Amino acid sequence: MRSSRSSSASRSSRSSFRARAAAALIASAAVIGSLLTAGSGVAHAADTPLRDLGAARGKVIGTAVTGSRLTGTYGDLAGAQFGSLTPGNAMKWGSVEPSRGTFDWAEADRIVAFAEAHGQQVRGHTLVWHSQNPGWLTGGSWTPAELRTLLRDHIGTEAGRYKGRIAAWDVVNEPFNEDGTYRSTLWYDGLGADYIADALTWARAADPAAELYINDYNVEGVNAKSTALYNLVRSLKERGVPIDGVGLQAHLILGQVPATFQQNIQRFADLGVDVAITELDIRMTLPSDSAKLAQQKADYKAVTAACAAVARCVNLTVWGFTDSDSWVESTFPGQGAATPYDANYAPKPAYYGISEALGGTTTPPPTGACTAVYTVQSQWNTGFTGNVTLSCSGASLSSWRVTWTYGAGQRITQSWNADCAQSGAAVSCRNAAYNGGVPDGGSVSFGFNASWSGGNPVPEVTLG
Repeated sequence: MRSSRSSSASRSSRSSFRARAAAALIASAAVIGSLLTAGSGVAHAADTPLRDLGAARGKVIGTAVTGSRLTGTYGDLAGAQFGSLTPGNAMKWGSVEPSRGTFDWAEADRIVAFAEAHGQQVRGHTLVWHSQNPGWLTGGSWTPAELRTLLRDHIGTEAGRYKGRIAAWDVVNEPFNEDGTYRSTLWYDGLGADYIADALTWARAADPAAELYINDYNVEGVNAKSTALYNLVRSLKERGVPIDGVGLQAHLILGQVPATFQQNIQRFADLGVDVAITELDIRMTLPSDSAKLAQQKADYKAVTAACAAVARCVNLTVWGFTDSDSWVESTFPGQGAATPYDANYAPKPAYYGISEALGGTTTPPPTGACTAVYTVQSQWNTGFTGNVTLSCSGASLSSWRVTWTYGAGQRITQSWNADCAQSGAAVSCRNAAYNGGVPDGGSVSFGFNASWSGGNPVPEVTLG
């Protein structure tokens, strides 16, 4: 097995990749400047973008994204604020090869192309995991030799497809139990612990320029699980297995940032590997309020400061930057509001916690506001389903009216939870008799079906 540092050619290719990424960041400055002035969703544009604050400290600030949403305000913010993108689901095995031998690269390709157009790195996620694998794989009956061949071919196919375009791969994801023993998975049970070393070796062969990571959760502080990961990385390096970094996911709970976070980052760095905060979000019990948001800001600031304090902590990625694109509420009922932006794309105190930890001077948005955000939930050849969510923070509503103007001939055909009327391109929706009140910290939503042809751009909405 070949060490990640033993080949001067592979070292040169990875250094060249970093140089190209840095050049792309500089070249994209004009693009970023134009994005920062576009649309009400980037009203905090006077503040230095997180990606620039991070770059000044030698850190890449990133976000996980959904490829289908990379338009409008979501796309503007993703491109302007972040220096790297992680496909949330688009590169997982179940997404790219849903049927054996039949591949779907569309969303992954879209994210990579978007990142390249905006001077961003891409973190590949993930090549080997126990979850979100295709049914044909998990439902099959494989000999160890067959399973090994399937895994090797998958890594070679996916990492090879994006060769030279991925800054880092989460090669192996979540290999440990909480007590530090190996998780019982298709891979561990079928191939033994050396599936990890083999996966790293195959990934290096497929893409010598990419940094190779092992990624896990609940390993942010010093504990049994993080110590098992530490011992694995040390052993892999001693054996000459290619391993460049460790990913600490950091799916945290409000007020529970580990006291040993920085110490833990440093001990991995002392092994001679890079460290990335790969999936940061900090969830709270809903509804949010000013005290919880203040604590969340302090927590985001503490995590960012811990990374900023260690030279080899090279990347801090939030797992979705807006609450409308977060996994938390569907996974942890009654909890949410875990990201730096609210569902209306307004920066929360958490955003400013990250910024301040990176040395930024920011101007918080005005308090006491209610906002409305328009999203397309699903779309087909001639129609789509839309949704508008109204949210209040430091203010409340006893009734509401939302208006917008379509720019491509869309026509509303049906609405629910609101009384909607359309005249020409102008749409006006008022609350129903039962949902006019929106309390401080609360929200209401309404939906509609509409037709479209030729294009379906998202309009700017006004709450009156």
